[in-house]
Amino acid sequence: MSTPIAQYLSKCRTITDTIEKQQKAIQQAAQWFAETIISGRMVHVFGSGHSRIMVEEMWPRYGSFPGFNPIVELSLTFHNLVVGANGQRQAMFLENVPGLAPRILRNFNLSELDSALIISSSGCNIVPVEMAECFQKQGIKVVALVTKDHCADSKSKREDGKRLTDFADLILDTGAPSGDAMVNVEGLETPVAPGSTVGGAMMINCIKAVLADILTKGGHPPRVLTGAAVVGAERSAALFESAYDEHAQRLSSLYRNVEQSHQP
Repeated sequence: MSTPIAQYLSKCRTITDTIEKQQKAIQQAAQWFAETIISGRMVHVFGSGHSRIMVEEMWPRYGSFPGFNPIVELSLTFHNLVVGANGQRQAMFLENVPGLAPRILRNFNLSELDSALIISSSGCNIVPVEMAECFQKQGIKVVALVTKDHCADSKSKREDGKRLTDFADLILDTGAPSGDAMVNVEGLETPVAPGSTVGGAMMINCIKAVLADILTKGGHPPRVLTGAAVVGAERSAALFESAYDEHAQRLSSLYRNVEQSHQP
């Protein structure tokens, strides 16, 4: 048996190969997102549990730019205490409560010009599935980022058995294995060291890079959060302020006339 490090890095190379084979789909996702951003609207990004990591990988962080609405519910993603108040048990319970997704989206004035990226490794928990369903009902294109093998081997928590992939206009694969963990340790019953975060982060940044290319070539270069080590302290600070201001302006459109957009 190879060493744990060799095993993990080998599996990561396989993930890289899987991501590379999805270039056409990545290009399509970036094109939809570009159309949303150029229209002055936002790409809604949602993930519960550890999928929250991918939301924050998209925006805001170094090398990212405005145009994304990161929807992160602390009740579904705050894992640090593990047990007790705000513990993991509650978060895992809440991400399978029907009706929570539409309550979250009730806060926003959605538009068919919007697009959405929903991340869920299993694609089977109720809240992310309902998120995608709600977006599609509004005529919003949905890109789903799942782990295809894990999704195929997992059972949906919805009564109708539908998964995130059933409400997606485009499906992307993290390339991780079923069960996520990738390293077998001699004498240990089950594998360790998950891979979906690695594949998910690679996928997010591939989309981001293609999207920046599309926007720039189309005459809409994004305001990129850039470190002082690259452009100097003054320029870096100016880019951050400008990007945050743009985010605020875009976000304000999601709160305008909210009550009208939700009238029956």
